[in-house]
Amino acid sequence: MNPTRNYTFIITMGILSSISGLFGGNKAEAAEKEAHFATAQLNHLIMPIDRGDRYEDPLDDALREAGLGFTDGGGTMQQKSGEIEYIDVEIALHDLEKGIPFVIEHLEKWGAPKGSVLKIYENDSRREIPFGKTEGVAVYLDGVNLPDEVYAESDVNVVIEEIDKALGGAGEFQSHWQGNEETALYFYGVEASKMKELMKPFLASYPLCKGARVVIIAPKTETKD
Repeated sequence: MNPTRNYTFIITMGILSSISGLFGGNKAEAAEKEAHFATAQLNHLIMPIDRGDRYEDPLDDALREAGLGFTDGGGTMQQKSGEIEYIDVEIALHDLEKGIPFVIEHLEKWGAPKGSVLKIYENDSRREIPFGKTEGVAVYLDGVNLPDEVYAESDVNVVIEEIDKALGGAGEFQSHWQGNEETALYFYGVEASKMKELMKPFLASYPLCKGARVVIIAPKTETKD
């Protein structure tokens, strides 16, 4: 997988407004009360609908209830291969002193992985605050080099179910990506190194997992090549 950052950007509801003048979609709302704009860049490889359900919508509700601001959509950054690189949520905060720790606390409570960053835009400058507590492991299954009978007789759902069993309370399957040559299964939990060890016996025993790459994706300590 090419580590160079050649991406395409999936534009989803709300992100168009940030391209055409940050938070243009809620410009009138932001103008009613002074707002500071921020982007929560999350090292979480989940689909757009899951991003909304897990982060964007609950954070919007929490910010509005606390009177601290609102969210204004989000986006998904892809690598050239199509695999997700990161997701983000656009945020407007009325009070940075209270809003920054509030946002980080809630995003971490909902599973934000290590390697995430909150970008705060102030005047012509930007500052970044790293955050995240969850760790993640990706299992890349070989989709082209195994014997035909392996693909015919194996089931990726079995892989997901059995790894989940092996992990117990140490982690869980949360998302996947299917490329031209590999299928990635993403598992998140408390400690990535422990998850790798727990899944090893099954990976060594199931034919579809032969030659699988197991990569720590949160924190970002390994390349995916």
